[in-house]
Amino acid sequence: MQNELITDATLVSSYIKGDEGALEVLILRHKQKIYSFIYSKVFDRDVAEDIFQDTFIKVIRTLKRGAYNEEGKFLPWVMRISHNLVIDHFRKSNRMPKFDNSGEFSIFSVLSDTSLNAEKTIIKEQVENDVRRLVDKLPEDQKEVLLLRIYNDMSFKEISDKTGVSINTALGRMRYALINLRKIIDKHNIVLTN
Repeated sequence: MQNELITDATLVSSYIKGDEGALEVLILRHKQKIYSFIYSKVFDRDVAEDIFQDTFIKVIRTLKRGAYNEEGKFLPWVMRISHNLVIDHFRKSNRMPKFDNSGEFSIFSVLSDTSLNAEKTIIKEQVENDVRRLVDKLPEDQKEVLLLRIYNDMSFKEISDKTGVSINTALGRMRYALINLRKIIDKHNIVLTN
């Protein structure tokens, strides 16, 4: 049977059962897409190559541990791994933006309704991860808008429809949620990014 006719799921299964060649077929099949994705975020061939290698080291470890259960969704799973490694790269290289205490809470620029470019997307995800543990301290109405906006990626129009409040009320709640988060962060001297 020709390699291109074998599904990813079959190849993964073969690899887990000890067929090392199956992994090679998977890597060759998806290398271009995964590498291009990584390069589009880091714009550096050496870094992209390193992250690509690290991605497949993680893939191999997960498969060998028997911890893979994506049910045939191999490529999206690998893309998620590479995406997380890209975020780690930005975190380690100190390219995450710092929050300053002047003016508006910096998250506003990250959460604009316009389409986010690659770096802003990575920053947004970093902010989400750091803020998640603080969100529970907010009043329920503010928390609801914040969760719908950040974690469900809903527009304020969609939030308005879902919660039954006006767009202005939804915007106001989001604003107060962010102001309150700022206060929590300042009060506890929390550093959101390293």
